[in-house]
Amino acid sequence: MAMGKGKLSKTFIWILMGLLIIGLAGFGATSLSGSARSVATIGEKEVATDAYLRGLRTEINAFSAQAGRAVPLSEAQLLGIDRQVLAQLITARGLDNEAARIGISVGDAVVADQLLQVPSFQGADGSFNREAYSFALRNQGLSEADFEEQLRDDTSRTVLQSALIAGNTLPDTYIDTLLAYTGETRDFTWARLTGLNLQTGLPEPSETDLQAYYEDNIGNYTLPELRDITYAWITPEMIVDTVEVDEATLRASYEERIDDFNLPERRLVERLVFSSEESASEALARLNDDFAFEDLVAERGLALPDVDMGDVTRDTLEGAADGVFGANTGDVVGPLPSNLGPALFRINAVLDAQSTSFEDARPDLRGELALDRARRVIETLAQTIDDELAAGATLEDVADTTEAQLGQIDWFPGADGQIAGYDAFREAAEQLGEGDFPEVMQLGDGGVFAMRLNRIQPPAPQPIEDVIDQVRQGWDTRELTAQLMAQAEDLAATLSNGSSFEDLSLTPQTEAGLGRNAQIADLPPGLLTAVFEMEIGDTRAIAGIGDVILMRLDTITAVDRNDGDVEMLAQALRNQASNSIAEDLFRAFAADVQQRAGVEINQPAINAVHALIQ
Repeated sequence: MAMGKGKLSKTFIWILMGLLIIGLAGFGATSLSGSARSVATIGEKEVATDAYLRGLRTEINAFSAQAGRAVPLSEAQLLGIDRQVLAQLITARGLDNEAARIGISVGDAVVADQLLQVPSFQGADGSFNREAYSFALRNQGLSEADFEEQLRDDTSRTVLQSALIAGNTLPDTYIDTLLAYTGETRDFTWARLTGLNLQTGLPEPSETDLQAYYEDNIGNYTLPELRDITYAWITPEMIVDTVEVDEATLRASYEERIDDFNLPERRLVERLVFSSEESASEALARLNDDFAFEDLVAERGLALPDVDMGDVTRDTLEGAADGVFGANTGDVVGPLPSNLGPALFRINAVLDAQSTSFEDARPDLRGELALDRARRVIETLAQTIDDELAAGATLEDVADTTEAQLGQIDWFPGADGQIAGYDAFREAAEQLGEGDFPEVMQLGDGGVFAMRLNRIQPPAPQPIEDVIDQVRQGWDTRELTAQLMAQAEDLAATLSNGSSFEDLSLTPQTEAGLGRNAQIADLPPGLLTAVFEMEIGDTRAIAGIGDVILMRLDTITAVDRNDGDVEMLAQALRNQASNSIAEDLFRAFAADVQQRAGVEINQPAINAVHALIQ
């Protein structure tokens, strides 16, 4: 009877385990398969889960490369990268659905032609390679049928998009108006009026005048918020002279880096591979003054970075070494053997061999090793300082008992010099609050610091007594500009009546052929705007700071439509305007397609993808 109970218990356990395995299998299936086959549906088309996974990973990796660090999914979601990827895929599949609805499709011949043009599916000779095709698809987790169906959809979508955005042109009047605005130029004459041209002296300001000017411009005399900060810090540079590096260590470091100090002769080389020596020889024979190496590269559908080998040594080139190293800068040699087949080599530069003796390398080695040891010393010291601060020591105590140096700064955004030049210190100073406990923080060069906020002085105007000289100078400048402006307006009226600049005892200067975006040094920024508001013969005075510009418009030069550069600008404006209209049409059409077809989001599938990435 006991044996029967044992068998029954074991059987029951195996049944439970079987049910558990089935349950777990079902749980796994809902992650990226089964009901999770798609993350969204648009009409009759689906956004495949794998497509969303690949797209999201690609965008996160691209952003990580740009940021120079690994970007977690949580940060990508805060930046909206996941929503952007999903929106792009939904837009594309919506257009696929619309193309299918209205009967746009492409045949097998078009798909085959598209396959032949994919560079990653080509062999070394530039022709379609079946093994490369299969290998690339396996890496992406795609079957040939899936990829070719995707390629068919992509091509059909391109046909639909081309029909939508092609032929968007604007009337010539639109382009002519833009050209007239951007291409017209002005010739004008101007003269500068300064205090030397003032007909009367400046009045003496009263205390009331100065007080009023001070109050009207109080922002110019207000100190920013100041943070009174005490800090203790230590950097490798502070202690590098106290660090000892023995002779044996220096020589060992030199031997470890012997290849860095003794470089063989090298060449900067570009290599273009051919399928046979005959085709390489024919290509070499075509090189002349009118046909360059760059043209050979372009004929193969490549760019110069694609054939650039960088700097190479004889060992790198193997069988081609003698030919390449026997040539001069600018030579193209070949056909020579390479690991990819016969090739032509262009030599872009000759880098001579370099040899640095131990004695010559010694100062640099000593400096590098001493700094490295100083950083390690500071790493150890940082823990000591942290322990002392945790035990109740002040920054002053730390400076007394360690090599750390004590300092004080009235910090504000924009402060510079010494410790304020470190990003880490500026960020910490901005966030530091009164009562915050000093803690050890890292500087960018391997140093450390700790800081204490003593008090915050809010923004406050400086007493007028402390800035009276600046206030008086500001009042004088404003008064001088105002009097010069009044005088210049009278002179402008005289110029308009036929007088010349010389008649007014002014020294004129002439500017010719200036467009709206021209740059003129030492003239008021609004001057060109005023010039383009004037008609021929008009005069105007433009106030500066302590001076005034008196000017007269002499000539308006219309756009020369026969000029090649102008016609290129006109074509660029047409293209820009057409592209803008095309983008607006595309956005409107894509939104309409999604609204008519209906979009359904499979949030559990999206969550499964996110869980997989995490």
